[in-house]
Amino acid sequence: MNSKWYIPAGAGAGSVASGPNPHGAGSVASGPNRHGAGSVASGPLAVDVTPESAGWSESSLFVVELGAGESVTRASGDDEIVVVPLASSAAVSCGGEEFELTGRASVFDGPSDFAYVGRGSSFTVTSTDGGRFALCGARASTTLPFRYGPVAGVPVELRGAGNCSRQVHNFATADVFEADSIIACEVITPGGNWSSYPAHKHDEDTENESQLEEIYYFEIADGPDGSPGFGYHRVYGTPERPIEVLEEVRSGDVVLVPHGYHGPSIAAPGYHMYYLNVMAGSGPNRAWQICDDPAHTWLRDSWQHQDVDPRLPLHENTSR
Repeated sequence: MNSKWYIPAGAGAGSVASGPNPHGAGSVASGPNRHGAGSVASGPLAVDVTPESAGWSESSLFVVELGAGESVTRASGDDEIVVVPLASSAAVSCGGEEFELTGRASVFDGPSDFAYVGRGSSFTVTSTDGGRFALCGARASTTLPFRYGPVAGVPVELRGAGNCSRQVHNFATADVFEADSIIACEVITPGGNWSSYPAHKHDEDTENESQLEEIYYFEIADGPDGSPGFGYHRVYGTPERPIEVLEEVRSGDVVLVPHGYHGPSIAAPGYHMYYLNVMAGSGPNRAWQICDDPAHTWLRDSWQHQDVDPRLPLHENTSR
């Protein structure tokens, strides 16, 4: 079911990676980014989601692919930005300071260190070996300083049980890392398992729920013979606010969640699934408060009688 909320890899031209943050400059572009000679990445962003292109007001995500020795310079504008290596290492510089991000070989090799860039800042990401880097963004009203987030400070949570077991890297959640509005985490779902389940929503500010726009960015591990992996993701609404997204997802795909219940995210047997969640809302509190689909919330009680998938954690945070 095609939807404007599902953005497949290779969906079209994005903005230029070397320019300032171009709010409203187009939708998502994905697929390989072939840069020519030189030190500046001049091709399109692999992912380019702005509040304007998404049709909402707060959350954004950019993924840039750099060749060896290349760099990209951007302006955060009205956003705060969290720079997270997806593959390889990088140096992030801002305002005369620089942080070296050790990174990781792939998103399936455990959590990563990261850098935080405040609003109204120019910053540069440089990679000696080349790699892929996520720039997670959210509208911010407070300017906070440029900071380093060590991998040793990233809590690794095992959530769920049985075939609903998954591994969560809470690197920039509200209770872990200080920020103005952004909430970001990573989820690893072993092949054959379900995550973002039971389906839940966070689309209004109430006593038990916070209004958050959410971006899902997916990478799927290849099979042992190199065959490309895949999974499925669903978003569905309420009678008052209908939405319906049910899509096969592969590496580089993006699903936007403006409102409604979302889940499950299903990893096909044999193929581990990764997704990066970026959330932000316009409410007064930076908090991830959710409401389950009442038809399925009983599943949480069933986990008490099941063991966590023995494959987890796929990779422990050995720095702690």
